[in-house]
Amino acid sequence: MIEKLISFSLHNRIMILLIAAGMFGWGVYSVQTNKVDAIPDLSENQVIVFTEWMGRSPQIMEDQITYPLVTNLQGLPQVKYVRGASMFGMSFIYVIFEDDTDIYWARERVLERLSSIGNMLPDGVSPTLGPDGTGVGHILWYTLDAPGMDLGELRAVQDWYVKFGLQNVPGVSEVASFGGFQKQYQVTIDPNKLTYYNLTVPQVIQAVRANNNEAGGRKFELSSIGYIVKTTGYLQSLEEIENIAIATNNTIPVRIKDVATVQMTGESRLGIFDLNGEGEAVGGIVVMRYGENAADVIANVKTKMKELSKGLPEGVKFNIVYDRSGLINESIDSIKHTLIEEMIVAALVVFLFLFHWRSALVIMIQLPLAVAIGFILLNAFGISSNIMSLTGIALSIGVIVDDAIVMVENGYRHLADASRGKQQEEE
Repeated sequence: MIEKLISFSLHNRIMILLIAAGMFGWGVYSVQTNKVDAIPDLSENQVIVFTEWMGRSPQIMEDQITYPLVTNLQGLPQVKYVRGASMFGMSFIYVIFEDDTDIYWARERVLERLSSIGNMLPDGVSPTLGPDGTGVGHILWYTLDAPGMDLGELRAVQDWYVKFGLQNVPGVSEVASFGGFQKQYQVTIDPNKLTYYNLTVPQVIQAVRANNNEAGGRKFELSSIGYIVKTTGYLQSLEEIENIAIATNNTIPVRIKDVATVQMTGESRLGIFDLNGEGEAVGGIVVMRYGENAADVIANVKTKMKELSKGLPEGVKFNIVYDRSGLINESIDSIKHTLIEEMIVAALVVFLFLFHWRSALVIMIQLPLAVAIGFILLNAFGISSNIMSLTGIALSIGVIVDDAIVMVENGYRHLADASRGKQQEEE
């Protein structure tokens, strides 16, 4: 079989060269279109269901949220197993699907099932799906560097400006904010004063909600001009909250400030984000969408950061803390240097031992062609260019070089022996 293949190739050299050139061109295209990442994505094919019910203990979350969701999500098609975790005020469900399941098909099945079991959960509780990313999707971490600016203001800039801008970048699944303070109005109720005025906590909550609203009127025309009537009732200051009336005692209104203290403060935190031991920082984590090209997404995020920098407050700038593109570029440069060095070394070895430039040329053509065909197979099986795959190619280059040297030297020796034998017959 091998002899027939070699004979066919020798008798059809032009066709073989054209096939090799076509394969090389296809391989070059595959190199340019192959997804690039630093590390292989070996995470499970999962969909995360997150449910928040603030103020409830882990046991209540387990009994009323986690257990009903886990038992009902187990019957989905192509599901391997379902995991659940309960903590204070939060529930996490991890639905693990088969490895060959399309992730977006899996998310649709989970959404369909959640819509049918919503009546089994407590009122006001709504499960949501986690981002369509993976465990290795954290491709870039950044902080907002602004000396002297309040952490609450920085967090507001991150949540209401930077986050929305970066989420529009193609391939970004989520931008998770961290650090700083999330500003909020806090109403601290005095239970003794509630008892004195014969009021309850739900009455206070209902009063605040009812007075923080807008109502629409109607449109009427006067002198060919249309007017829209509405009432603006959104709360905009601490004084407005303090003056909300809860009830009336003997024609005297009881206000929020009579039973509680209103202040602007930050939401309760479970931890802080410290940068290099220099103090707290505010920033975000860019999470890549499942199956995207990490190198392209990082480049697009950095471009978007330059655009967003023009709208940041004076003195605020981006500080990239973690960037996976450095490891990606080093991995690619390593395979390039390995390929070039081994091509040169193998060609020199063959040329010095055989003094035959055509034999050296065979090896120099064979190595890039083999690597190009390898990238064709990577694209065919959906494997990205990462540390493991590129390391495998780098190691295989050494084997290819050894085989090439042995085969070229062996062929050269047989041709030389045949040439000597023919000369002796002629003499």
